[in-house]
Amino acid sequence: MIVKLMSCGFLKVIRMSTKRLYLVILMLAIGCQQAGIGSNEPAFAANSTNGALAEAKPDEQLEIFKNALLNDPNEEIRIKAAGVLLGKKDPLARKILLETLGLTKNSAARMSVCKALIQARSVINNKEDFIQPLLGVFSTEIAEEAQLAADATLIFEYEKIGESLENITTDASKPVRTRLNAIQALKRQPDMEATIRLIRLVDDPNKQVAAEAEKSLHSLGIPVGENYWTREQNIIELRSKGKDVFLRDWLIHQEALLREMRAKLNSWQNKYLTELSKRYDSISDDTVRGEFLTEHLGSSEAKTKLWALEKVDQWSKGTNQNLPTELLKPILLKLISDPDRDIRLKTAGLLPLRVMNSAQRLLAQLEVESDEQVKVELLDALGGACSFALLPTSSVNISPEVRKEVRKEALEWAEKYLFEEDAVKARKGAEVKRKLLEPEGLEPEELDRYLGLLVKRYSQPEKKPDGALRGELLSAMASLCASGSACKAKAAGLFDLLFIEALSDETDFVRETAVDGLIYIDKASALKRLRKDFVNDPSVVLRKKLIELAGEIGGKEDLTWLAGKIGSNSESGPAWQAMLKIFDGSDSGVLNEWMDKLTSQNSNTKLINEQKIAFLKIAETKATGENKQAMLKNVREKLADLYNKIGQFELSAVYLDRLYEAAPTAKEKEAIAPNLLDAYLRGSKVELAAGLVGECLEKEDLGPDNAVLDSINNYLSNPKPPTGADHSAVLKALSGIKFTEPKPKWQKWLNNWTDRLGKSKGAEKLKEAVKTKEK
Repeated sequence: MIVKLMSCGFLKVIRMSTKRLYLVILMLAIGCQQAGIGSNEPAFAANSTNGALAEAKPDEQLEIFKNALLNDPNEEIRIKAAGVLLGKKDPLARKILLETLGLTKNSAARMSVCKALIQARSVINNKEDFIQPLLGVFSTEIAEEAQLAADATLIFEYEKIGESLENITTDASKPVRTRLNAIQALKRQPDMEATIRLIRLVDDPNKQVAAEAEKSLHSLGIPVGENYWTREQNIIELRSKGKDVFLRDWLIHQEALLREMRAKLNSWQNKYLTELSKRYDSISDDTVRGEFLTEHLGSSEAKTKLWALEKVDQWSKGTNQNLPTELLKPILLKLISDPDRDIRLKTAGLLPLRVMNSAQRLLAQLEVESDEQVKVELLDALGGACSFALLPTSSVNISPEVRKEVRKEALEWAEKYLFEEDAVKARKGAEVKRKLLEPEGLEPEELDRYLGLLVKRYSQPEKKPDGALRGELLSAMASLCASGSACKAKAAGLFDLLFIEALSDETDFVRETAVDGLIYIDKASALKRLRKDFVNDPSVVLRKKLIELAGEIGGKEDLTWLAGKIGSNSESGPAWQAMLKIFDGSDSGVLNEWMDKLTSQNSNTKLINEQKIAFLKIAETKATGENKQAMLKNVREKLADLYNKIGQFELSAVYLDRLYEAAPTAKEKEAIAPNLLDAYLRGSKVELAAGLVGECLEKEDLGPDNAVLDSINNYLSNPKPPTGADHSAVLKALSGIKFTEPKPKWQKWLNNWTDRLGKSKGAEKLKEAVKTKEK
């Protein structure tokens, strides 16, 4: 007996599971259609599983749908089951639905029928069958049930249901809750007679009914009136307007209400998202932040999901450190096919999607996507994901066969977009094709075909691309000629002539990308071609590309045209840097040739002193060897002078010291000494200054005509030197110079400077005392 009971129970479970399985399979067969509503029978796919289900007896099918409607915990399945039954002409199917509306103890099933009716609307056969059962739902105490039933009554014209609604609202014998629910249905009806009924209900003896009617009128923007007579006058005025004017005013009011509700909703949503951002920003642990975002990416609210997607986007575009890609991966892949268009668009644009195993999901969504903007973004993401998966170091773990198949399908999508007339789509097709062709793995004949498609689209006469698109197409071709491209050799041979022809294009962007292509193919050949006719091209971008190329591989033949750009425009800086690179790679003869051109007083090249110094520093390194001493001396003299002009006296002293030490004769040293001493003093090198003076004193006593003495006197004559050593420190150092024989002339000058300094200090003290007294 026990075994028998267990067997019966087990079979019952199997039977129930089988029925649900049949329903799920049937729902999958129906897909996204409106559950076959309005047709004779639901459509089935012609496969063996669905065929077997279709062969089931009609009453068994009805039983399956009935069981799902009444018992399934999934609301979507319940609504779809109601929708399928709604579309059947079988009276038994209709009976199931009508009886379900009467089940006061199965609220979920009743609401599912109401939702199916709302979704189906005008395509329901014999919909009058549902009038009384729907009105019967108004006896419920469950507010959501009553609201759905009220919404469902909108499938009927007011002429069909108005009398019944009015009877319920005015029937004092009915429960108040039933009457109030019926008033909600009246409020929803865009009909003048429904509004008139609401006006009259304001005078109903039942205070709750009267209050609900008045509240409904306020929500519709209808004046209630202070008493019965004013309300009757309002009714007369309504009727005088006519139905068309009433309906127009009703619609205007509803639109205003909708705007107001949206504004309030947006306000609250923004407040919520602001608080959400505060909580997110307070989280310092990256793992916890990732979990927080994952939770809200799974929200049922579109705005919350968009908020979380924006945070993921910001995180990935920032440092991108510690972004929990593996944690986010499942939910991001799911959001690719989210019902909300904006969410799909935002998700497709995320950088993380391009560095994970997402290509197959992206391909699947591309097949079914209806929004063109989302499709373009999906294609872009697909190109990035495939490109990442094809990298030798890629972490995407898929078989070579799947990798090859996905790449092929992605290339087909790129080809389709490449030949679109829409420039945005064609540009995206070219960009994705470029990403897919750069990695290794394609057969030579495949490469020939795919590369040829780019040429074909660029040269297509019937769909001639505009300047911007021509530039984008050439840009894709140029990238395929760059180092790192697996098809560099083939691409260069195929695109070279296109780049040369494009140099004569009137569109700047086209010429600029053509230059890129020629540079990628052969830099030396490109420079030789471009320096001839393009150094003054109208495109600033192109000119800067040429300057940069000259700096990279140029020679002395490029110096003249580069020098012509110094000091005149935004190219001055890049041109000078290019010249320095060329000088750095040139021999001393080239630098000697340009010495006077760049650094003389009469130079036409508008170099600032710092630029001249940079050139001379390079020249100094080249001026080595006995036969280049004259050049080295010239360079050091110029450097000493320039450092002095820009106030870098210590460096000026360095070069003057080198000249002094290298001077072959006493006369030459004597000529350098005054300038060297001045540089020491202005560079606060007091001990070195004293040493130099001591060296001069060893040779002779310094009289009035001595240039070294003049240099000291000029320095000390300035009461407050702007730079350099303090006067007191200078005199102290000079006073400490030791010599073997008396130097009366020198001592006289030293005493004179000491007296002058003392008087100067006394005058300063006197001035300070006067100032203090005046205060």
